[in-house]
Amino acid sequence: MRQLILLGFALMMTQFSFAQAGTKNFIDQNYIEVNGKAKIEVVPDQIYLNINLSERDTKNKESVDKLEKEMLNTLTKIGLDIEKQVSVVDFTSNFQTYFLKKKDIMKSKVYQVIVHDTKTLSMLYRSLEEIGISNINIQKVEHSKIEDLKLELKVKAIKSAKTKAKTLTAALDQEIGKAIYINESSYSTYQARPQAKRMMIRGVSSLEMADEAPQIEFEKIKLECQIMVRFELK
Repeated sequence: MRQLILLGFALMMTQFSFAQAGTKNFIDQNYIEVNGKAKIEVVPDQIYLNINLSERDTKNKESVDKLEKEMLNTLTKIGLDIEKQVSVVDFTSNFQTYFLKKKDIMKSKVYQVIVHDTKTLSMLYRSLEEIGISNINIQKVEHSKIEDLKLELKVKAIKSAKTKAKTLTAALDQEIGKAIYINESSYSTYQARPQAKRMMIRGVSSLEMADEAPQIEFEKIKLECQIMVRFELK
């Protein structure tokens, strides 16, 4: 039994040796290593806003329910899809304070609204201000096809690496073969930031000095990628 086990082990090692002899590790091959870089800039098409409705901030202590109805009607008029672009993210009321101090109950609601361009954003600011809602904050901006853009960027970086490798090897009267190693060495995203001459400030009308809607622009979202590729040298 022991002899059969030893024989089987010897045959396995022999097969492994033949496999090693027939295959060359990429570290032992002649290769060229280059870095390919690519970057793109895109205008954000998803702008996330928080709109805070609070009875405490209203002049005549309108109910949050009434403010909500007016807000939703206004957003519909400027073209927003309420079901897809508006959602409640927080709802609070000071019931505990009421029972302890016998004060009026103050309710507040925070809504998340998504708009897709600065023109709609400006219309939203102006329209909500007209009905007494000015507690609006821009939370973040994104691009709806960011994952597709990342893949596109990586492809461009690899093509850049291949072009660079061909240029360098041509100077040596050589050619590159297939890629034997690829590594994404770095990737970065620079988020866009809002820039505006007149932005909404809590409790302050931004349109007191002008009749037109606030002029809002965003920096582009910047994506950068660097990929290292090793090619065979022929």
